[in-house]
Amino acid sequence: MLVENGLDGMAEAMATMLNEAMKIERSTALRAEPGERSCERLAYANGFKPKRVASRAGSLDLRVPQVRPMPGGEPVSFYPKSLERGLRSERALKLAIAEMYLKGVSTRKVVEVTEQLCGLDVTSSQVSRATAEIDEQLEAWRSRPIGETPYVVLDARYEKVRHGGSVVDCAVLLAVGVRDDGKRSVLGVSVSLSEAEVHWRSFLESLQERGLYGVQCITRDDHTEIQAALRARFPGTRWQRCQFHLQQNAQAYVPRQELKRPVATDLRAIFHATDRREADERLARTVDKYRKTAPKLANWMETAVPEGLTVFDLPETHRRRLRTTNVLERLNREIKRRTRVATLFPNEASLLRLVTAMVAEVSDEWEIGRAYLVMESE
Repeated sequence: MLVENGLDGMAEAMATMLNEAMKIERSTALRAEPGERSCERLAYANGFKPKRVASRAGSLDLRVPQVRPMPGGEPVSFYPKSLERGLRSERALKLAIAEMYLKGVSTRKVVEVTEQLCGLDVTSSQVSRATAEIDEQLEAWRSRPIGETPYVVLDARYEKVRHGGSVVDCAVLLAVGVRDDGKRSVLGVSVSLSEAEVHWRSFLESLQERGLYGVQCITRDDHTEIQAALRARFPGTRWQRCQFHLQQNAQAYVPRQELKRPVATDLRAIFHATDRREADERLARTVDKYRKTAPKLANWMETAVPEGLTVFDLPETHRRRLRTTNVLERLNREIKRRTRVATLFPNEASLLRLVTAMVAEVSDEWEIGRAYLVMESE
């Protein structure tokens, strides 16, 4: 075959060699050749079962030897070791395919890569099945125990998902914590078709069920749904409204363009105060300053800005990193970079799979890296 067909005959030659090797292996396992009379025989040869196996040399048409027990004898299990190794390689290939897909490589590109490197024809449905093989690992990561976590940061983002024949926005809820050793960790991720209060409440409840305790402060953006869920699941816990988003929100209440820069400067002065007393005094003066020229802004400041001053109750060395949700910005950038390739997810499960794999990788880096905060004893 090789002489006549060259490398094009490699697959057929390999199939022939494997078939012969498997027959020899069966005879060894049975302790007798086919048709041989032997008192040491453990079972009988029982024909062959056809099997097509994908390999780097091409598709192999194999004949897998079968066995049957002797009359009154014990059942005998036999499967060629060469095929067992092939199955392990096949599983490794499937996991590699899944990893490519999880890292944002499109299905079309996954197919092209496997065809070029392995000479295999891989369909989009096979790619989807391969990704499902690591779902168990990802679910185990999402369900892992948490423990004491003094600081928690919450945020949400949206991705496009196909649902019921339409394209809808799907909420990705994220929780990052700073543990008692000062290191960051992604506490959890959840995907749902809405950011409604019931979704937030269920998400926070799942964190508590996994052992989250000792929370001293929760940093978040201004979402009514989050507030209601926090009151239900973390009553009495301090929470800090993101100062960066407060700066952005304030601009919606500025009546004239020429006031935008002074308002931003005044808010920064409040947030950069040395302590809570100074921050409150600056806030009071700022409210009075805009009472006549921008009454809606002044009213908003009175109620909203104090929500961004809770950080002054924390140790001074912790304030800068806990006054905003910026700790989640890297995650959001990475998620956006990966999901931009996929563009549209076929369902919630596929979105959850990709986001979980990505944030788990980031969390591992955080947990083995340097401490994010020095947890001083108060």
